[in-house]
Amino acid sequence: MISKATIDSVFETARVEEVIGDFVLLKRAGSNLKGLSPFSDEKSPSFMVSPVKQIWKDFSSGKGGNAIAFIMEHEHFSYPEAIRYLAKKYNIEIEETEQSQEEKAEASEKESMYLVSEFAQKYFHNTLLNSDEGKAIGYSYFKERGFTNETIKKFGLGYSPETWDAFTKEALGQGYKLEYIDKVGLTILREDGRHLDRFKGRVMFPIQSMSGRVLGFGGRILGNDKKAAKYLNSPESEIYHKSKVLYGIFHAKQAIAKLDNCFLCEGYTDVIQMHQSGIENVVSSSGTALTPDQIRLINRLTKNITVLFDGDAAGLRASIRGIDLILEEGMNVKVCTFPDGDDPDSYAKKTPHDELVRYLDENAMDFIQFKASLLMKDAKNDPIKKAELIRDMVNSIAKIPDRIKREIYVQECSRIMDISEEVLFNTLAQLIQKDISDAGKKQKTAEVSEQKAFEIHKNEGVSVHVKVDVLYELERKIIEILLLYGNVEEDFEDVLLKANEEGKLEEVKEKNNRYKVFRRIYLSLQEDEVELTTPIFREIYNDLIGYFNENESFETEQYLMRLSPELSQEVTTILMDDERVALHNWEAQQIYVKQKDQTISQYTSETILTLRWFLVNKIIEEIKASVSSEADADNSESLSMVMDYVKLINNFASELGRVMSRYS
Repeated sequence: MISKATIDSVFETARVEEVIGDFVLLKRAGSNLKGLSPFSDEKSPSFMVSPVKQIWKDFSSGKGGNAIAFIMEHEHFSYPEAIRYLAKKYNIEIEETEQSQEEKAEASEKESMYLVSEFAQKYFHNTLLNSDEGKAIGYSYFKERGFTNETIKKFGLGYSPETWDAFTKEALGQGYKLEYIDKVGLTILREDGRHLDRFKGRVMFPIQSMSGRVLGFGGRILGNDKKAAKYLNSPESEIYHKSKVLYGIFHAKQAIAKLDNCFLCEGYTDVIQMHQSGIENVVSSSGTALTPDQIRLINRLTKNITVLFDGDAAGLRASIRGIDLILEEGMNVKVCTFPDGDDPDSYAKKTPHDELVRYLDENAMDFIQFKASLLMKDAKNDPIKKAELIRDMVNSIAKIPDRIKREIYVQECSRIMDISEEVLFNTLAQLIQKDISDAGKKQKTAEVSEQKAFEIHKNEGVSVHVKVDVLYELERKIIEILLLYGNVEEDFEDVLLKANEEGKLEEVKEKNNRYKVFRRIYLSLQEDEVELTTPIFREIYNDLIGYFNENESFETEQYLMRLSPELSQEVTTILMDDERVALHNWEAQQIYVKQKDQTISQYTSETILTLRWFLVNKIIEEIKASVSSEADADNSESLSMVMDYVKLINNFASELGRVMSRYS
């Protein structure tokens, strides 16, 4: 178990912007930072980080919290695992205790799969370095590839023994369940009931998430068995989805963000050799076709991708689709090819660092130039093939969302292919119109239904504007005040005004009648027997009042960790809600927003009075409705109640006016 002192040290040291910055490219937006959501597919950033409040909010998915909550959400860590991860990041000493059999059994299914994969990586790596078979076969292979011991350790490379069930037996002997060994694909159940190692006799490349968790493996066979696949990947599982993973992203993420460019190649050894040569902003699609999810993973770190291809013409043409996918995501793409017979691995191995950097810089060409140079060889002087080439290039340009970029690329294409811009623009317009038309057809049914509903409401005289729920917003404002100012001590003007009216002003002043904001709110609502009507606000309110009574200080990060995920997300949303102020005319709804020259006590009193005003007015409306529905009854008592409540509202108006006049 992790000590409280260690947990406190992690909380004090971890900075939310630094932790999230390892996974998302953040850019300054006033006092906050903005980036693309790591939890949903979006092109406009709605992911906000507040360095001041030390919290984050993803407005596209609704998730939010502190640094630990982000790691738990993004990496599916348990709370202790998130603490360990951050302790390691900030070099904080932490006592690691060996998991007991009971603890392993109690771990969640997904966490159990992670634990099995991490154990496997350590087992394969240890086998490579310390067993006779591993050193003779696996280690020798990696040394032949030119990998140093430091590189082998950095990427956690390993070896799986030739024995049919060596790993499976070892994992079972260490207390890992066969169920999870099977689910991550490390063992295969045969028809005769035996479990055999999937990767036997292969050198192992662990595939890691952006935070370094082991998701799966790639294994390369070293023998001459032509029936066996040269490379074998882990099967799809709860923790490994090959279309959403990039090999090397864990080691490359910081360099990608710093250099604002990502080199994209095809194989494991390409990535490793480039790293060893000092080029660290490089990842691989692991031999699979590039996917939109993989591109979006890079998009969180940079807008620029340079695709590295070997000199094989057939392979180049097969990879053109990947370039179009990159363009569709609104990213900038360049292509760099290597001389015939070379790939990133072999070229980096024989080329000094400075020369390699210069080669990549000088030979990276724009995708238009790349397509032209590649396909013109086939077209030669054939006008029909040349026309097809031009249409193919324009088709790629049509994938680009940005209009300015499209126009620049049209001009470049016109220059290279010696064809008028007018013809290219006309072709481009046709392609874009077709895309719009196709997209429109997919949404036509939904749009027609929506329009019909709109017309029905319009014809029936029903307003189609969304009505603000004033009570909801006022209760939300109460929670916001408690979160921001709950522990602040203030003089409350309305208390002094009331004391003055009752002839007790001097008595109140002598007592130095100051209140903490949370206590003032609590006493006011208790006096009027007001209970928040929104369940989630009521739960947060009760928890906050209890927290303030039990603790001298209030730290947002500490408080968030005691809440359920649902409450934590709601609290984070409220704390990150500054942007909503500009979107609504709250004062027209009698909901007041704190001004810079307004004291906390004024703001608090104003909100409480407005809430009381609204609730009393609601009672009046209910009484009026009751009177109108009972026309023959004696309504004198009801009318008397209405008059009393109207007087109360007038008192609220008078008090509210005096509080507001202090700064109006």
